[in-house]
Amino acid sequence: MVCLSLLSACSEKTEESNSGEVNNTGKKGKVEEIVDEKIPEAARSIELIIEQKAGKLVEKHIEPELEVIGVIDFFQYRNFVQDTFYPIAHKELEIYFDKNRNLTSEQIYDYLVYQLGSGQYKSYYEQLISYEHGYVMPKLPDGEDEIEVVKKQKKTNVVLLMDASGSMKASVNGGVKMELAKESIKKFTEQLQTDTNVALLAYGHKGSGKEADKDLSCKEIETLYPLSSYESNSFTNAINSFWANGWTPLAGAIEKANELLADYKKEEYKNIVYIVSDGIETCGGDPVAAAKKLNESDIEAMVNIIGFDVDDKGQNQLKQVAEAGGGSYSTVRNQSEFEDVIIKKWKPDIFQVFSMQGVTLREIVDHKERLIHIHGKLYHASEREAQRMTNAVYFLQDGEFFSREVESEVVERIKKMQIMRNDHFTQIKDEKDAEARQAEEEIDSAVQAWKEKWSKELEKE
Repeated sequence: MVCLSLLSACSEKTEESNSGEVNNTGKKGKVEEIVDEKIPEAARSIELIIEQKAGKLVEKHIEPELEVIGVIDFFQYRNFVQDTFYPIAHKELEIYFDKNRNLTSEQIYDYLVYQLGSGQYKSYYEQLISYEHGYVMPKLPDGEDEIEVVKKQKKTNVVLLMDASGSMKASVNGGVKMELAKESIKKFTEQLQTDTNVALLAYGHKGSGKEADKDLSCKEIETLYPLSSYESNSFTNAINSFWANGWTPLAGAIEKANELLADYKKEEYKNIVYIVSDGIETCGGDPVAAAKKLNESDIEAMVNIIGFDVDDKGQNQLKQVAEAGGGSYSTVRNQSEFEDVIIKKWKPDIFQVFSMQGVTLREIVDHKERLIHIHGKLYHASEREAQRMTNAVYFLQDGEFFSREVESEVVERIKKMQIMRNDHFTQIKDEKDAEARQAEEEIDSAVQAWKEKWSKELEKE
């Protein structure tokens, strides 16, 4: 640390001081001894600059928001520093440098940072470092997760979890949800290859929707068709053996599927779980955690969910469950939509193909605005620190507090640090922008390839 002491004459007691001096109250009193002011060495590395605290004068007189105000409103900052801040700063600088006239250029730089440096770097730098463009690869239905996968895999397990809670008794366009779901499930299983194992589990089918039956309903998750090859009569008997009655232990059903598939490791089996549900968990479980555990286990099962006439709250939860399970969520309102989803393997329709977009212009503009905003704050803080310090150097040299040679050395140091800061901030901004461009290209390329593929597929139909 560089310590700059006030002139000894300023710290010594005068003869009047020793004998007492009349103060502003008219009474004699001892004049307080001036203590040496210790000036810390200013940061010279970018790592330390980021941690830099605001200069004493800046902290006291300039509002943080004003220091980094945008270019459009720059006149607000300019007018304030010229009319208010510089007169205060110049007075303080005159007092100090009048008592410290033999400082080196580096000591002068340290003092200027101590008084005029910006303290805004850390906050905005952390935002810049952690910045994310926000581009997300859209879900591109490819038919590979459903029946087409089943056709290609020698060993495939399909586990069907049927929500049989009381709400499945409700009617939709075409009939009762429970009946329509059963009919569509039977059509789906009939299309499975003979070497595919299938299981059917029902949950919510015991008891009723009354509070007294909640415990029974939540615990009873029944395997009605054990995991084995598909046999039409047996499966039909199984799916016709229950009805919609009680509560919704969705998490428990997923955990049951996990137990059922525990011995079928991903190296040898393709494990797919289909959930047909019309609402959220009502038994206190955590279906998102259960789906995540299932997908991340050694069996690596994919969880696909069909939401049957589900409200917004239910859709939100079911989407999270499907995402946690590495699968897809689709919502349907009637039997036709249901069959389109489960029998057509989540194939996209012609509208989806032509409307699917990669990264949108709006997303690009939003990314650039956010990135420029954060970088701009750092740039303004850096530029205005340099301006304040350069102004101070010229003011002090005009007052002949140091030589022209020292003035040049200090200004050179200020510019050097300014360039280092700005180059570093810009480098990070450019890296973040490059990451966004790469993600944009990858997403757009994937979407374009998907559209071309499915355009050809749809032409064949």
